[in-house]
Amino acid sequence: MHTASFSEQLSPLEWGPLSNARFLDLLAQFSNSKIAILVDENTHDYCLEYLITGFEALANAEVIMLPAGEENKVLEVCFQVWETLTEAGFGRHDLLLNLGGGVVTDLGGFVASVYKRGFSFVHIPTSLLGMVDAAVGGKTGIDLAGFKNQLGTFQEPLATFVDTGFLQTLPDAEWRNGFAELLKHALIADTALWTTLSKIKDIRQELTAGQIQRGLDIKREIVAQDPTERGLRKVLNFGHTIGHALESYYLHTETPLSHGHAVAIGMLLEAQLSVEQSTLSKTEFQSIEKYIKQTYQLQIPNNTEGLWALMQQDKKNANGEVRICLLAGIGNCLFDQKLTFEDFKHVLAPYIS
Repeated sequence: MHTASFSEQLSPLEWGPLSNARFLDLLAQFSNSKIAILVDENTHDYCLEYLITGFEALANAEVIMLPAGEENKVLEVCFQVWETLTEAGFGRHDLLLNLGGGVVTDLGGFVASVYKRGFSFVHIPTSLLGMVDAAVGGKTGIDLAGFKNQLGTFQEPLATFVDTGFLQTLPDAEWRNGFAELLKHALIADTALWTTLSKIKDIRQELTAGQIQRGLDIKREIVAQDPTERGLRKVLNFGHTIGHALESYYLHTETPLSHGHAVAIGMLLEAQLSVEQSTLSKTEFQSIEKYIKQTYQLQIPNNTEGLWALMQQDKKNANGEVRICLLAGIGNCLFDQKLTFEDFKHVLAPYIS
């Protein structure tokens, strides 16, 4: 078992099988409290039984099931969870276990952070995206009016338990979804990690636990220095300004994009902008472009104005300007870089079919 710890501001993170972690000790602290387990339809079917049958303290836990999918990460669903908690008599000294991917941990953290002004929650990420990104860093969030994570709080969980055994329940698309965030961590902070990841052809078979753990540690190292995103933590948004716009654009269409898929495209476009701003060499860009094109289908709509309108709602914007991240070489990232509509239109044009 490995324990990662970078700052007193970050909650404990346990790496390894739940049965070998301090999970039992944590449950014992709530032996006289109510415990709820938040799942979605997928983790209800593939992950919940292990918790219910494997840990006696959870045999009578309240199970709350969310509909699966980003389109359900909204206030209306939060109200349903809050009403369930209220009807079951949950109070400030009880516990919520968020068992799932990014949607479950984002929404579950938000629900717990504001219910009765906050009660304890634990993240048990079951997807690669959750393990390397969503469940780490103390951000909670839900979508509003079609815009990503417009409502949210900064609130660390009581603990996070990363058991990679859950990854075996994932379809290949979910491996690619989380892998994009791992690529992002490499591109902004670790050239050597990028070199090894960009050689992977079969993510499920070739990605190692060590590579996952390194990506997770990169995020925690950055968050420890800037927990509330006043400066450095903004580098974690590389690919996200454009990526979130793409994800929102396609959310309610017949061809929705997963978060990771959208971010991968966003990283490609923001890397191209980096070349045009002379911060990234053409050789480095070509390696990024080749690998992202090889791994993700470039789904980009012929609606530059529509994407720009979505980007103008991004949380990172300042002084009425759209702000993005640029690469200053692989492994180094610049944040708070201004993006004009003309530059965005120019970089998008070659990729629109």
